[in-house]
Amino acid sequence: MEQEVWSSFTRDPRHSENASLRASDTDRDVVHQVLTEAYADGRLDRDEFDARTAATGTARTLGDLPALLEGLVPVSAPVPLAGIGDGVLTAAQIEERAVAKWREERRSAIVGFVVASVICWTIWAAVMFGGFPWPLFVMLGTGIHAAKTATSRTEMVTRERRRLENRQRKALGQPWRPDDEADR
Repeated sequence: MEQEVWSSFTRDPRHSENASLRASDTDRDVVHQVLTEAYADGRLDRDEFDARTAATGTARTLGDLPALLEGLVPVSAPVPLAGIGDGVLTAAQIEERAVAKWREERRSAIVGFVVASVICWTIWAAVMFGGFPWPLFVMLGTGIHAAKTATSRTEMVTRERRRLENRQRKALGQPWRPDDEADR
């Protein structure tokens, strides 16, 4: 839930470079929604709910908003993730990286097919032209791999997306989920 809250803002209000930007109605609506849910869950009493709601309505900058969510969602800034990039990845960025990984694997498989085929046919033509066309076996093996990679987009993207999500969740110190075991 915490990542959903912070990604719902027009810009992350926890970052100092965004703190002086004016808050939009959408930003204030995000805070109001969290406050309403917290009040409904009994995490805020009526007085505190009213005080925070009033402060939300008068908040002028994004920097005013994180304090209103204190104690309801983790307010700390995102942890930079080593090897993934600078900061927390959004769902769109994770999807983009998963698709890019599939494209790279597909490209690698096709290049492997073409290079191995060209080398084998060149050797065959130089050494035993007119003899048994053994490079067909090389083409078959590398071609099956290239075809499988090219047609397995959905499975490969889903697997990579889960891997990136699990890696990000682990870097953020979020708890293990039962479906994490299936992604290994």
